[in-house]
Amino acid sequence: MSGPERITLAMTGASGAQYGLRLLDCLVQEEREVHFLISRAAQLVLATETDVTLPAKPQAMQAFLSEYTGAAPGQIRVYGKEDWMAPVASGSGAPSAMVVVPCSTGTLSAIASGACNNLIERAADVVLKERRQLILVPREAPFSSIHLENMLKLSNLGAVILPAAPGFYHQPQTIDDLIDFVVARILNCLGVPQDMLPRWGEHHQVSDE
Repeated sequence: MSGPERITLAMTGASGAQYGLRLLDCLVQEEREVHFLISRAAQLVLATETDVTLPAKPQAMQAFLSEYTGAAPGQIRVYGKEDWMAPVASGSGAPSAMVVVPCSTGTLSAIASGACNNLIERAADVVLKERRQLILVPREAPFSSIHLENMLKLSNLGAVILPAAPGFYHQPQTIDDLIDFVVARILNCLGVPQDMLPRWGEHHQVSDE
């Protein structure tokens, strides 16, 4: 199996909830164990942007997402925002990679400052201090100087800043194609196989000119 077997996936309150749901589905299909975190704001955005309304309690949410994605028992593990006994809260138990998608600029700021006011922020702090892989997917426009400074700081600390900015060279036909572009880039960064998006030049025929 290429890429990490265990991944923390966090969704926060920026627009772009579809990216998080699609990534969750892809990770499940690739047989990864997903430790799932979601903020209250992200739940509201998710209900606004999609037809998915998540149960409030972690156990019920875990059952819902497992059925929604077709996950195996125990493949998705959901934790509350103050569940400090969760594996993701400690370097000894946290997965080797974490993705925050979508990543609100408030969450970005908190992670950059080292704040640990909730489990999402603590999980990201753990990944940074353990020198593991942290991928942040901000969805905001325009970015302020504060946003850019926070991104630069986190990039210098080893985080990957992957804006939710789909390309168009693959000639997308639907919104799902645009979502898949961003999710495919996340999977590429994780080293998890994906067949949604061909790599640039993959089918290039060498010319004599």
